[in-house]
Amino acid sequence: MSIATFHKVHIFLVMFFMSLVMSVQAPLFAPFAATLGASSVLIGIMMSTGQIANLTGNLIAGPLIDRYGKKLFITLPMMISGGLFIAHSFATDATTLLVLRVANGFALAFLIPSALALLSSYAKNSQQQGKNMAIYGMLMTIASILAPLAGGNLGNLLGYEATYFFIGSGLLLISIYTLGYIHDSSAVSLSDKLNSTLTFGQVLALPTVHIILATGFAVMYIHGVIIYEVPYLAVEMGYSTARTGLLLSLMATGTLTSLSLFFLHRLDPVKRLMFGLFGMSMTLFAIFTDMLALPILLFVVGFFFGIVMPAMATAITDAVSKKGHGRAFGLMSSFYSLGIIVSSFVTGVVRDVISPYFIAFVIGMIILTFIGYKKMGIPSGSRAKSFQ
Repeated sequence: MSIATFHKVHIFLVMFFMSLVMSVQAPLFAPFAATLGASSVLIGIMMSTGQIANLTGNLIAGPLIDRYGKKLFITLPMMISGGLFIAHSFATDATTLLVLRVANGFALAFLIPSALALLSSYAKNSQQQGKNMAIYGMLMTIASILAPLAGGNLGNLLGYEATYFFIGSGLLLISIYTLGYIHDSSAVSLSDKLNSTLTFGQVLALPTVHIILATGFAVMYIHGVIIYEVPYLAVEMGYSTARTGLLLSLMATGTLTSLSLFFLHRLDPVKRLMFGLFGMSMTLFAIFTDMLALPILLFVVGFFFGIVMPAMATAITDAVSKKGHGRAFGLMSSFYSLGIIVSSFVTGVVRDVISPYFIAFVIGMIILTFIGYKKMGIPSGSRAKSFQ
């Protein structure tokens, strides 16, 4: 096993266990907040403000990652987040939970861009990049299948407070592991780092990046609606957290299914983005018209989600040179956060008036139209790496 492969194995292990531990809370937050007296609107505000903090952190993270390396911004935020999750277990009111959500959102903003930038730095070409992102996607999906089931059952067995203590302790252990086994891909002098990075303006000048960011917003808006609405069934309809965890796991199973179709990863990533977003949008319309088929349709949404997410990361690394990966992944993550922010707020406000699934369908189709227009202006076969 080469040194690069050895390092990648550790990156994959850390990202898998990190995602597994953090996703345990997916079916728990909304009902936990409700037990502390939070209304549906306040739960939406909590999710939105947490993502606003995440978005802010994403934009700050990009330049710091490019300048000072990735490992620092994997280990330190994970330690801080572990402590904050443990603090969740001591929350006694909705205000305290809101403050913890905001602080945790900011801390976690540094993790994913750093990890993705580090992983991408070990790829020598687009084919290796696609393979790395496909493996990453599969591991994250397996984690997202297991975690909601574990979270729902842990919530029933241990209670919300003990489960959050378990989540925080798990993150602290993983952060200790990163100290010994995660390494930046190369040692670069500070002067080199200061002189070689791209600016946000240069990254945003690339036409393909516009398509990627718009797709990221739309996909995460749709994802945010589902993450909000499905756990809230536990509050409205008296479902157990185990049952809502099972529904979220069905979506993740659909994602794993599409990620297993390895021939898809050889297709043009921008075309995969458009196809996946169209599929997700149409499935949201189907959920709006027939809630009884929700388990099947969640599987289908997950299937199209699995088409989009690896294509997103591959498209970013195709469009932007390595010296701008920190900023590029930071921007991508910030648009993910923006999608969650808007969807959480809008869903909390309008859910008693109009179906959030229908709103998500409309937004998906509007952005798909924008993407089609932008793609017509990009020359066929262009790699769009204008700043090397």
